[in-house]
Amino acid sequence: MVTVVTQEPWGEAPGQGPVDLWRMESPHVKVEVLTLGATLRSVLCRGRDQEWADVVLGYSDIQGYLSDKRYLGAVVGRVANRIAKGCFVLDGKEYQLDVNNGPNALHGGLQGFNKALWKASPVEGGVQLSLTSPDGDQGYPGEVQVTLTYLLQGETLTAEYQARSTKTTPINLSNHSYFNLSGQAADNVYDHEVFISAECYLPVDNTSIPTGEVRTVEGTPFDLRKPVLLGQRLKMVPGPGFDHNFCLCSCDEPWAERSAARVCHLESGRVLEVSTSQPGLQFYTANYLDASITGKDGVKYSKHCSFCLETQNWPDAVNQTSFPNCLLRPGELYRHVTRYTFTTC
Repeated sequence: MVTVVTQEPWGEAPGQGPVDLWRMESPHVKVEVLTLGATLRSVLCRGRDQEWADVVLGYSDIQGYLSDKRYLGAVVGRVANRIAKGCFVLDGKEYQLDVNNGPNALHGGLQGFNKALWKASPVEGGVQLSLTSPDGDQGYPGEVQVTLTYLLQGETLTAEYQARSTKTTPINLSNHSYFNLSGQAADNVYDHEVFISAECYLPVDNTSIPTGEVRTVEGTPFDLRKPVLLGQRLKMVPGPGFDHNFCLCSCDEPWAERSAARVCHLESGRVLEVSTSQPGLQFYTANYLDASITGKDGVKYSKHCSFCLETQNWPDAVNQTSFPNCLLRPGELYRHVTRYTFTTC
């Protein structure tokens, strides 16, 4: 099945250079990727009635992405999610990162991978993006060479991540797209049916750092092992909504790709299925969007207007030795794959 790949200029990142937009089009899905932040700007897919809809939140112009503070569609790193107090110790040396989320470091720092300008080149069926993160970038040790390949094959968008480092460093890369299968302009995702293939989740403290406990989902609002309607379930979740890591595998399981989640919008029939080799899935229901930002088509994005399925390592793993290893050492290859498949029910 042929995927058409094209490229065009899309603006300028001050002090960094020109930003390009890459398009990948198959008969079933159309994807736009920006070199700024390796960002998924749009994903168009069909519903049961064959009508196209853009199911990813984003901005109409480059300025929106330059000023964005919510990571819309971007790749986040060097470490996705939170590190407690922005601090960790490696080989007897303490590292202090920028604190940018309450008392914690979030998504790589003030100038994480989401704000970097990636180099891009075409590959069959997609685009490959690369980035060099220098030693000391945002406080992290080691020069890290990252490549991310987006491939579109029929109904499936694949993201393949690889990285190498000159020094031991924590690393945890993820895409932070916000989805609404009714279309990015819809008010909320209460009418979406959600399934997450996880036996356990990580409870968090009042700053959203995992407590260290790995708790069974059995008998809790976090049991999504059978499809549930999101609006009803959100009423049962403590706090503003879901912003928790679901454990897709135990710490000692070997590298393997596994089914992670399935979300269905019953009215349109659009379905998103996610599989990944990552051990965790951060399920987030846009709890902190507050209509203060204007997205594509002039839409004001509000609380619960979308959801994120961030495939990643468990949060704060660099400080919690019982969690899956997040350290990349010299000579090792970091790699993982995530697939997003857009179908109908």
